[in-house]
Amino acid sequence: MYNGSCLCGAVSIMVTGDLPQPDACHCTQCRKQTGHYFASTDVPESALTIDGEEHVRWYPSSEKVRRGFCGTCGSTLFWDPIHHHKIAVAMGVFDGATGTTLWSHIFVADKGDYYKIEDGVLQKDQ
Repeated sequence: MYNGSCLCGAVSIMVTGDLPQPDACHCTQCRKQTGHYFASTDVPESALTIDGEEHVRWYPSSEKVRRGFCGTCGSTLFWDPIHHHKIAVAMGVFDGATGTTLWSHIFVADKGDYYKIEDGVLQKDQ
């Protein structure tokens, strides 16, 4: 079981089961939402419990995806592909160690020009 919360604590989460390895998305939308790139892990919706869900605000960033954040403190929480059974949980939400390692960088063609990806992890243009 993995626990986490937003910055102010209005939203807390619990993920049961194993955490899949996270990826880091460098697309323009993720960079604008988070201020850098978005590291997240895709978990089955059935494995995610959200306490304080009334504080989660959803932004429809496209016809297929919505992005969740805390309406109180603004913390980035979720990337949710609508009509799928998985939801991406921001790695920064988790309290303590997760025991995972980054497995890929995606949309690297869109990354900011102010940093380099030099960690030896798989890189994909999409």
